[in-house]
Amino acid sequence: MSKPPQAPVSFHPERAILELGDGFYDPVRPAAFPAAILRFRNDRHAAAIGLDQLDDRAWIDHFARFTPLPGSLEAPLALRYHGHQFRVYNPDIGDGRGFLFAQLRDGTGRLLDLGTKGSGQTPWSRFGDGRLTLKGGVREVLATEMLEALGVDTSKSFSLVETGEALHRRDEPSPTRSSVLVRLSHGHIRIGTFQRVAQLRDEEAMRRLIAYVLRHFYGEEAEDPSDAAPRLLRHVVGATARLAAGYMAAGFVHGVLNSDNINVTGESFDYGPWRFAPTWDATFTAAYFDHGGLYAFGRQAEAIHWDVMQLAVSLRIVSAAEPLIAALDAFEVEYRAALRNALLWRLGRTPGDPDDGDALARALDTALAQSQVPIDRFFFDSFARDIPDSYGPAFDDVRALLARHAPRSARNDRYWHGDAPCALDITEVEAIWARIDQADDWSAFHAKIDAIRAMGAALADG
Repeated sequence: MSKPPQAPVSFHPERAILELGDGFYDPVRPAAFPAAILRFRNDRHAAAIGLDQLDDRAWIDHFARFTPLPGSLEAPLALRYHGHQFRVYNPDIGDGRGFLFAQLRDGTGRLLDLGTKGSGQTPWSRFGDGRLTLKGGVREVLATEMLEALGVDTSKSFSLVETGEALHRRDEPSPTRSSVLVRLSHGHIRIGTFQRVAQLRDEEAMRRLIAYVLRHFYGEEAEDPSDAAPRLLRHVVGATARLAAGYMAAGFVHGVLNSDNINVTGESFDYGPWRFAPTWDATFTAAYFDHGGLYAFGRQAEAIHWDVMQLAVSLRIVSAAEPLIAALDAFEVEYRAALRNALLWRLGRTPGDPDDGDALARALDTALAQSQVPIDRFFFDSFARDIPDSYGPAFDDVRALLARHAPRSARNDRYWHGDAPCALDITEVEAIWARIDQADDWSAFHAKIDAIRAMGAALADG
């Protein structure tokens, strides 16, 4: 995603998704909500797309009542896709409680989507009510803010509006408050989008989809049809390997890495039962229903690679196998490179010899797993300086390898002189929600966002 602009940016509407044709989506109507109380607006990223000048009334009109943005889509579109859910293929999914509301370009010309969660029922809702709990919206805002601060490429929570309905859920006390969330993201094309087209055996639609992704998300034209699918897969392999590495360096567990939840741009999105792991525990899971640990902390790279393999399988309807296999085989190399870079970035160090970086990643994995030092505490204490002696001999190899990487700058930001790191443990998330739920007190929520952004600034400047 783009960084906040240094100069004013004008709004540049788009409707590129229409190039794909109506076989990829269904026009839908948003739900009519009984209330619209603005709880969060991301002016930092609104400025990047020329929408920061909207007053709150206009903001609610567009992002709770979904009056079209001028020049963009005339009606919301629920996108069609399939996907593997916990390795079981499901052809009966799609945008069931969200839709693509608008497309636009930022100040650098990148195509971006404004998509929703909790905006009402669609043809793909099945038995769902198409709504989002307010707690779910609060959790997604916090997750995306924290991941952005920790250097992970993620969708941005753009708007959160409370909608005045009482929702009933099996996994939290009910009735509970409702909301509608708007996400700003670099596209909504999932691996599951390709799986659906492959299942339909529609070669022409597959070529059109490949060309769309190459053109709008990777800046290439599909001039040679024989090479288009492998080129696309190479891009996705690199992007998703960086995503998996980013999760590890952030200590993050997505929870549901199904193929319909993997964006072909490699941007993280669609947050359900996420967690930040308190310690480096490969078996730590986020979803209570992930009984086998399929998407555990230490298995996320494996899970994402498996999903990308399903993209390769889908592309076989228009491509030979050999170049696709060659692209897939690069995932491990791409992942190792991305992991060492992500870890060094969080440690405030510059990349050096790749072999040293790989050795450091392995040593860190061993030391953090054996010591069970809190992840956020370790990176806070070790940023741009020697690992404290208090961490003991378990970190001797890490110390020696870290010495081969120069600090990228000094620890000048006031954040580094505080007593404790900014973390996002689930108990704090629950405490923030409890204050909202019991007293309509949003102060802890907004204070946490401020603290997360301060940490992000310190990491970026360091």
